[in-house]
Amino acid sequence: MDDDELRHLLTDTTTWAVVGLSTNTLRPAYGVARFLQSVGKRIVPVHPRAETVHGELGYRTLAEIPFGVDVVDVFVNSRRAGAVADEALGTKAGAVWFQLGVIDEAAAQRVRDAGRLMVIDRCPAIEWPRLGLPR
Repeated sequence: MDDDELRHLLTDTTTWAVVGLSTNTLRPAYGVARFLQSVGKRIVPVHPRAETVHGELGYRTLAEIPFGVDVVDVFVNSRRAGAVADEALGTKAGAVWFQLGVIDEAAAQRVRDAGRLMVIDRCPAIEWPRLGLPR
């Protein structure tokens, strides 16, 4: 994905499901979700414990979310990322974003083959300032 596509994805989306987000403040997902909120995104925690995080109600799975999301942001081990990508394809999300260190090329290809945008091994909290986007 080139910088123009990244810029478009970051600025033209509103609701981000953050898979792996919990109340654990030491996990990267916690800080990235806070960053996403700081730039105007609605975050939706997705975690087996369905915890409320940053004031947003959590859900156990993507399928339980009763409204549409634009991006599925994946903070799980690479071995589990493919299953999350497949679950994301069962939603209307236009993009799947695998965070830094989350790599599953076969899953990424399935997402692309389904006509969805795919970001792999990147972080929106890093890409936002790198692209010079306003906060």
